[in-house]
Amino acid sequence: MPRTRSADMFPKLVSAAAETFIAQGFQRTQMQDVADALGVAKGTVYGYVENKDALLGAALRFADGVEPLPEVADLPVRAPAEGELAAMVAERLRGEVEQLRLVEALSTRRHGPLAVELGEIITNLYDTLSRHRVSIKLVDRCAPELPELADVWFGQGRSGLVVVLTEYLQRRRALRLPGPAPLVARTILETCVLWAVHLHWDPARPEPQDTAAVPSTLAGLLTRGLLPEGSST
Repeated sequence: MPRTRSADMFPKLVSAAAETFIAQGFQRTQMQDVADALGVAKGTVYGYVENKDALLGAALRFADGVEPLPEVADLPVRAPAEGELAAMVAERLRGEVEQLRLVEALSTRRHGPLAVELGEIITNLYDTLSRHRVSIKLVDRCAPELPELADVWFGQGRSGLVVVLTEYLQRRRALRLPGPAPLVARTILETCVLWAVHLHWDPARPEPQDTAAVPSTLAGLLTRGLLPEGSST
């Protein structure tokens, strides 16, 4: 007998799956864990995704609301082919990096006041990370257990952004770097990741009103430490 599917259930499943994978990792998470989080039978979950690999793929694709949800008629989500998850993550990384203010600043010879440009780069980086918060946390948690994701995430993802940031810092010779450019770049990136992603799963996370002030606060703090003496932020 065909399973009855509800349009309201799939986003709840995606959210529950994301939180379960983040809490337990890929290997420890079972379909029953997600069913228990939803308060449904395990068979209900299989009506929406083919297996655990498909569940992780659905969480990566849809938990942030970046992609539109599939139609009920297109369910269950099929298991990804070998390499498909890594290719999906790589494609999203590539698309987002190409849109960064950082990349725009590197691709043009003309640029405005250094303080404004650097502040925009940091704010835009934070906003981009925040928009993909759940998928970033998911990949960061599960990649050590899934080699195909690890190669993409720890190679193209974090390391790639550090390389681009390093190039920017080295080109803007007026900046006053307190240490080696790669170290400064990694510090900027990890500070943004901490506030845009990881602190949202911290039990002592900031209040919402404080979170709203994070992008401008980070931009002001990090910019002030890199500008030449006498410059204004």
